[in-house]
Amino acid sequence: MSSASQIRHWQGPALFSYGFRPFFLFGSLWAGAAMIIWILALTGTVAPPSRFDPISWHAHAFLFGYLGAIIAGFLLTAVPNWTGGLPVVGARLAGLFALWLAGRVAVAFSAHLPAWLAAGIDLAFPVVLSVVILREIVAGKNWRNLVVLGLLVVFTLANLIFHVEQASGGYPAHGLGQRLALAAAVMMIGLIGGRIIPSFTRNWLVQQKSPNLPAPPMQRFDKLTLLASIAALLGWVGFPEARLTGAGLLLIGGLHLLRLARWQGHRTGAEPLVLVLHAGYLFVPLGAIAMGLAVLWPDLIPVPAAKHLWLAGAIGTMTLAVMTRATLGHTGHALHADEATIAIYAAIMLSTVLRFIAGFWPGHVLFDIAGLLWCLAFLGFAVVYGPKLMRSRKP
Repeated sequence: MSSASQIRHWQGPALFSYGFRPFFLFGSLWAGAAMIIWILALTGTVAPPSRFDPISWHAHAFLFGYLGAIIAGFLLTAVPNWTGGLPVVGARLAGLFALWLAGRVAVAFSAHLPAWLAAGIDLAFPVVLSVVILREIVAGKNWRNLVVLGLLVVFTLANLIFHVEQASGGYPAHGLGQRLALAAAVMMIGLIGGRIIPSFTRNWLVQQKSPNLPAPPMQRFDKLTLLASIAALLGWVGFPEARLTGAGLLLIGGLHLLRLARWQGHRTGAEPLVLVLHAGYLFVPLGAIAMGLAVLWPDLIPVPAAKHLWLAGAIGTMTLAVMTRATLGHTGHALHADEATIAIYAAIMLSTVLRFIAGFWPGHVLFDIAGLLWCLAFLGFAVVYGPKLMRSRKP
C-alpha cells in the first residue's frame, strides 16, 4: 500500500493520519502550557510536583518535551520522503503519541514516582522513535541520513544524563545533559536547515524569476562549517568555561553567518514563510557569538542570556517556521504566510530579543513579557493551525 493509500485507508481521526499532526499540535500546546506553569511557579502560585527543581523542570519541559515532540513530527513526516518508505499512521502513530504524553505526565508528577520509573517512562518515547527511524533508514538503505538518527540518539542520551544528574543531587538545568541536548539541537538545525533553507529559497526565487539564487546545499564550505561546529560544540559541552571553547564558538558563529549570507535570504522579504527560515537560522550564529563572548568575558554577557538565543531564538523560531510551512503544504493550503502567521513569527522573535535583554536585569518585568509573547506564539499556532491539523487534507 502506498503512502497516500495508507493515509486514505485510515478511518480514525485525521489527527493520526500523518506524523506531523499530533506532535505539532500538542507540542505547541505543551510549549504554551509549560510556560504558563513556569510563570506561575516563579510567582509562587503553583509548584509542579516534580523531582526536578523548578528551573530544571522548565528546561526539561522545553528541550525534551516540546522539542522532542517537534523532532518526532518532523522526522515521521520527512523520513518516508527520504527513504521511500511508508509513514507511521493510525494506531501506531497514536501509540507513539501516547508515549510522548506519558513522558510529560511522568516528569510533571515524578515526585510521586520512583526516579527510575519516571525516567524510564520519559525515555521510552525517544528510544522507540529512534528504533522506528532506524528501521526506515535501513529498509530504504538511506545511509546518508544516519547522521540525523545519530543526533537523535545523542539527544536521547542527553535526556538520560539529565535524569541521572537530578537523581544524583545535581542541578541539571546547568548540567552536562542540558548542554549536550542543546548542542545536538543546534547541529540538527545546522544539518537539516542547511538542506531545506537554500532549497525552499531557490524554489521561491525561481518562481519570482530572480537571477540571484542561493548556493546549493551541502557544498564543501557547508561541510567545513558543520565539522567545525561539532568540534566547538563538543568543547562547550565538555569544557564550558575554557577559553579555547569561547574562541571556537566565535569561529563557528562567523562561519554560520557566512553560510547564511550565501542563501540570499535578503531577497525573500516579500514572503515571510521563506524569510522566517533565514531569520530563525540567524540565531544559530548569534547564539554562538554571544556564548563565545560569555565564555571569554563572563562579565560582558550572562550565560543564560546567550543560551536563550539558541533556545528561544534558533529552536523556537526554526521549529515554528518548519511547523507552519509543513502544515500548510501537507494539508493542501497555499504556501503563503497570512497575517496571523506573521504575528506568530513576530511574537517568537520579539520574545527572544526581550529574554536576551532581560538576562542583564534579573527579576525585571521583561522576563514576564517575554514569557507572555512566547505563549502568544505557540498557543497562537495551536489556535490558527489546530483546525488544519485536525481536519483531513484539502482536495
